[in-house]
Amino acid sequence: MKMEAWATLAAVARHGSIAAAARECNLTASAASIQIRKLEAWLGQPLVDRSGHQVRPLPLAREAAQIMTEAVGRIEALRRPGGIPVAGVLRIGVIETMQAVLLPGVLARLRRGHPALRILPRRGTSAELLQGLIAGELDAAVVGRPESGGSPRLVWHRLMAQPLVLIVPPGEDERDPGRLFARHEWIRYDRQTVAGRLAARYLKGLVRERRGDLELDTVRGIVALVGAGLGISIVHMVDPSLAAGSSVRVLTLRRAPRIEFAFAHRRMDGDSRPLQVLRELFVETARGR
Repeated sequence: MKMEAWATLAAVARHGSIAAAARECNLTASAASIQIRKLEAWLGQPLVDRSGHQVRPLPLAREAAQIMTEAVGRIEALRRPGGIPVAGVLRIGVIETMQAVLLPGVLARLRRGHPALRILPRRGTSAELLQGLIAGELDAAVVGRPESGGSPRLVWHRLMAQPLVLIVPPGEDERDPGRLFARHEWIRYDRQTVAGRLAARYLKGLVRERRGDLELDTVRGIVALVGAGLGISIVHMVDPSLAAGSSVRVLTLRRAPRIEFAFAHRRMDGDSRPLQVLRELFVETARGR
């Protein structure tokens, strides 16, 4: 039985659904379902409940996933005989938002657990960093995952997902998006970014008229402008301290699109132990938030 199938089962046990597990493992829902059926045939027992509208893991699935996760962890430990430390230098692209949200925690964990492994962070938009990753200029990237799912040449590991929100100036009591956009200028999130494209598409179906020619590529910059009363915007708020520091009001949106942040690396580098360590640190830090 292939190890990938057990990894899919572990994801099903974590997320509670095959669809969510498929996204984490960079598989189609059909491929993930086939892997689960093969495991069921191999074990001779069902692992998921298919009686409802949504497939859900049974207790056996969680038990098997835990056993295999522990076993794989012990096997991985054998790759470091004699306690040889993981060492080297990795070039990693990190979008600005994640530099503030995840990078401090990752660096702290790295220094405590793997002091011989160094990273060289590079800032950029998701599109820029993914181009650098595919071109071999970077070893990994922490980015907003493209709506299409991203290049099949890359392996994606989900870190977190965040809904887009509407931010308005301090003291603004109106909550209706239509009236807000009639009253204020729209400060765009750069349409070259994943979040910017999601926001523009969502707003197109939300209000008929909108005005404004300002467009920025950072949430921090947009929050500053909104806080100064220069307009309103639709952004993600992964770092809530930005809103608190500027006193902008954050409004939830109905059926708001969600942006997924992920750790990506080239498929051919999947066996790199330093990359695996770095990925695990980002996943642990994101889970802690």
